[in-house]
Parts: sequence; structure tokens; C-alpha cells
Amino acid sequence: QVQLVESGGGSVQAGGSLRLSCAASGYTGGNYCRAWFGQAPGREREGVAVIDNLARTTYADPIKGRFTISQDYAETTVYLQMNSLEPEDTATYYCAAAWRLPGTVCRLSEAAFSAWGQGTLVTVSS
Repeated sequence: QVQLVESGGGSVQAGGSLRLSCAASGYTGGNYCRAWFGQAPGREREGVAVIDNLARTTYADPIKGRFTISQDYAETTVYLQMNSLEPEDTATYYCAAAWRLPGTVCRLSEAAFSAWGQGTLVTVSS
């Protein structure tokens, strides 16, 4: 069973940057999707970015041009580089993983993911 552990959250002023990491264990490769979701206080969890084993990426509109998802194949770690942070980005960020069927693409939908990390809090002050 895949286990995911996030790190890298913290407090930053608006305009600053953070890099989140998600380390996976119990991982056997193949066709997969790895994603970041954010849950702001009082709101539902929403997709932020997703990457697959072919390095194809999809981003949510609010963070396009500011966040970048990437992965380190050797370490099975996925990163979320967050630049130009805004107070609206304040949320608990969760990484998620799922297998995908050959020929399909990853969906930035909570229902599409079965493995989740515990979350890491990002607080952006104005």
C-alpha cells in the first residue's frame, strides 16, 4: 500500500515562495497520477496540480503560472513549487496518488485518488 508523507509547509508573507515535498513509500511504479490538493479553512478540498509518470501536468486555473509540480523519479518524490504566494493560497495541502489505466489521463478530481498524505499547512500573510 502506498504511503505518502508531505513536508515543506510553513508561514510566508505574500509574494514569497515555498516548496512542498511528498515522499512515497510502498510504491511499485507503472502508470500513475500524483497530485496536490488544497483545503482552505471552511472550504472543500480542491485540486491544485497533477502529474503522471510521463510528466504530463495539469493545473487549476487560480495557480497557473505561479505553482509548478515536478517529480524526482529516483526518490519517488513529488514537489510543488509555490511562487508569488497570495493570502488566498492559505490552506492545508495534501498530496495524493492513484494508478491510471494505460491510455488515460489524470483527472484533478478528489474522487480519482485513493492514497492521501496527512497534509501540510501553508499560511500566507498579507
